[in-house]
Amino acid sequence: MAEILEGSKAMERALALLAAGELVAIPTETVYGLAGDATNGEAVARIFEAKGRPRFNPLIAHVASMAMAETIAEFDPMSRRLAEAFWPGPLTLVLPHRAGSGLHPLVTAGLGTIALRMPKGFGSELIAAFGRPLAAPSANSSGKISGTTAEAVDADLGRRIKLVVDGGPTQVGVESTIVKVENGALRLLRPGGVPAEEIEAVAGTKLLRNNDAGIEAPGMMLSHYAPGAAMRLNASAVEPGEALLGFGPKRADGAEGAVAFLNLSEAGSLREAAANLFTYMQALDRSGAKIIAVEPVPHEGLGEAINDRLSRAAAPRDSLDFEPK
Repeated sequence: MAEILEGSKAMERALALLAAGELVAIPTETVYGLAGDATNGEAVARIFEAKGRPRFNPLIAHVASMAMAETIAEFDPMSRRLAEAFWPGPLTLVLPHRAGSGLHPLVTAGLGTIALRMPKGFGSELIAAFGRPLAAPSANSSGKISGTTAEAVDADLGRRIKLVVDGGPTQVGVESTIVKVENGALRLLRPGGVPAEEIEAVAGTKLLRNNDAGIEAPGMMLSHYAPGAAMRLNASAVEPGEALLGFGPKRADGAEGAVAFLNLSEAGSLREAAANLFTYMQALDRSGAKIIAVEPVPHEGLGEAINDRLSRAAAPRDSLDFEPK
């Protein structure tokens, strides 16, 4: 398994591994990221190899400052306004890729755009010390549940990487929101840690949600974030042999007969539910149940991101035979 070091003790080791073209799993405020030098083709290839990730699925490049971001991408006024409001934080902007940025082409998956984010905490400190952007998708096998603790990352990827930096449980618990400014309009490519309503308030315009242009950013594949068990959403009753993922104080019929039960938030807090989502999905998956029934979760605020992850986890998997089973 991988070496696990607390963030306060991991900087020197992480920098040495990154400089050697190796990968490091790092904590961010959203989920743990599998980080490699975004300018090093071998390092980026190792990310795809470790995750079993389809090569046409682009990666997010993480930066430590606006100055670094501007060497990679061209900012329009609205994107700049969003960056100033939400960076560092759980917002990713898809922007025109600047020629001569030094990023390896594998990061963009051949697209003319680049997904950029500025993380908080250890990730930002690591990038600033390294001096180059890091490509860092979620630290999990492609299509599977994202890791929100160092232990979860090690259990999934520990045999494929050398270091996991332990920053404790992540605060947000779901990946970043991804948006793109296009022809003056603002499109939501993936709901996430910044609710759409907050973005709209800063942008002064509504987010468009029609995503029929194919894969433009990470997390847009139909089947994603999936446990081994099947997922049954908006369950009003629990069937025999099912585990139950609950939300709020009211239970589905037959909840007492569930193989296992966890409540995303007894109080009905969407923020608490987002923070618990992936950890609880993993725990219920270990119960041995073949199906996880999920009680309804409201769609407003962070509920949009939670429902997005749940729907992708529940999507048919035989339609995507390029994903690891």
